[in-house]
Amino acid sequence: MILIYITCKNTKEAKKISKHLLEKKLIACANMHQIDSTYLWQGKIEESKETVIIAKTKEKNYNKIKKEIKKIHSYKIPCILKIKAKPNQKYNKWINDELK
Repeated sequence: MILIYITCKNTKEAKKISKHLLEKKLIACANMHQIDSTYLWQGKIEESKETVIIAKTKEKNYNKIKKEIKKIHSYKIPCILKIKAKPNQKYNKWINDELK
């Protein structure tokens, strides 16, 4: 199992991306959290409110997920991070059952 960490400009965009990935059966679950971000952009320090998605899926879906996110994301350079995760057995079974 992997987690995919995705930052979005707002909750509306995060929900749109999450639902899109769920409908395509590329992820089994998405959690969304509002965050404060500070980052470098074009040589300047920027601050903004964002919404992050933490999506749960199988390793084999990562490349398809990246392509789908890039098609609909509003950012020129979206943050799409893959994080390996070791779930408990029952949760892992649920992920595998949902994403056959």
